[in-house]
Parts: sequence; structure tokens; C-alpha cells
Amino acid sequence: VKEVANLSLVSSACDVVSAAYASTKERHPYLRSVCDAAEKGVQSVTEATASCVQPVLATLEPHVAAVTEYASKGLDKVGEKLPILPKPVEQILSDTKELVSSRVAEVKEAVGS
Repeated sequence: VKEVANLSLVSSACDVVSAAYASTKERHPYLRSVCDAAEKGVQSVTEATASCVQPVLATLEPHVAAVTEYASKGLDKVGEKLPILPKPVEQILSDTKELVSSRVAEVKEAVGS
């Protein structure tokens, strides 16, 4: 999970969503109170679950380590095949706009001639 979260694409996408969420809370007071209540509820559930799950996780630690190793290798392979993953969202959008713009220009030129 940490490896996936550290990918530039995932990290920047989370930043974009987080900024949109914060902006929405700031602009809409009614939604802010609902979101604040939901956040407190999630935090309480997370804290309660963490204490209950900890003994189970300790028992499963060797299995979790093996799964983590396989997942890491799989993520490395996906990263090799998808070079877009290490790029931030802003760069992907910029590259896409540039590509579309150049293709449209090529089409216009072909149609014009």
C-alpha cells in the first residue's frame, strides 16, 4: 500500500482530491458539518478496529510479509509496462493536451492539403 501511495500518479491524484474536498468543505458550510461528523466517525471506527485487529495481524505477519513481497514484485512489473505511473497527474494532463493538440494540427494540415 505504501508503494502504491508513493507513486507520483497516485500521490498527486490524492492531492487533487484532497484539495477539492477541502475546497468544497470551505465553500459549503452545511457539507462541512456533515463531512466533519463523517471524519470523526471514521476516526473512531479506525481506532477501535486497530486495537482489535492488532493481535490478528501479529499472527498473520509471516503471511503478510510474503504477500507484500509478491505485491511489490508485481507492482514493479506493472511500472515497467506503464511508464505513466511515476508521473504526476498534472504532467499527464499536460502531455495529453500536447499530444492531442499536435494530432489535431496534423489532421488540419492533412485536410488543408
